[in-house]
Amino acid sequence: MKNFEFYEPTTLAEASRLFAQEHAQLLAGGTDIIIGMKALTEAPQSVISLQKIPGLAGISAEADSSISVGALAKVREVELSSDIQQHHTALAEGASEIGSIQIRNLATIGGNIAHASPAADTVAGLLVADAQVDIASENGERTVPINELFTGPGQTVLAPGEIITRFRLPSPTSGSHYIKHKIREVMDLAFIGVAAAVNIENGVITNARIGLAAVAPTPIRATEAENLLAGNELTPELLAQAGEAAAAAASPISDLRCSAEHRREMVDVLTRRTVQAAVDRS
Repeated sequence: MKNFEFYEPTTLAEASRLFAQEHAQLLAGGTDIIIGMKALTEAPQSVISLQKIPGLAGISAEADSSISVGALAKVREVELSSDIQQHHTALAEGASEIGSIQIRNLATIGGNIAHASPAADTVAGLLVADAQVDIASENGERTVPINELFTGPGQTVLAPGEIITRFRLPSPTSGSHYIKHKIREVMDLAFIGVAAAVNIENGVITNARIGLAAVAPTPIRATEAENLLAGNELTPELLAQAGEAAAAAASPISDLRCSAEHRREMVDVLTRRTVQAAVDRS
């Protein structure tokens, strides 16, 4: 590990000023950056801890039925939150898939998302929750929808000095589900991650959201599949059409873990399963 300057700011403005410098990195849970620094794949000249800045942690239910999740909320907190388990089940299930319990007790949801891996386990759940991402810097605050946050592998719309502070999950869905396709039971990267969420009234799907991870340069919504489902009762034929539409939205690559063809085929299969499970849960 190379030498670096370590800072513990107590305000977002101070953290933003430090983070805007060249070769600076943020420290939230540390489960990514510390490993990278030890392996010398990361060599920041300065590391800025967010731990002493108030207001960045915690999960709370708001008066408008939305749920507020601080960027420094531990992944284990997200997994075990009764509000998230009940109203945004896919997100809780995605959180439960990250590493081991020890890792989840350190890792933060903000770090998982800011790392901008297309295969992040919480991202599909946030996509189908229609999450809004609060961002702050020395120059002010702004909010972006989660589906507009990513621009490429490891890349986001965050400008120099901008820091993710909070995720806001709007009104709850009737039911949601997340499936991670992997080899090992635990501590494995997703080959594919698929989440689905639905709202249902009188047996009709009034709103559907499908989030796909690890099958494109960024996490994506399968909007054509969503449009097919909305306004209809779920039938085997409609489920098959939605699966095919989701697979068509994917643009996977082949790598050491599996082929692009396998990923596309499994998007079809897992979309059917997650949508059916979401409807059953509703």
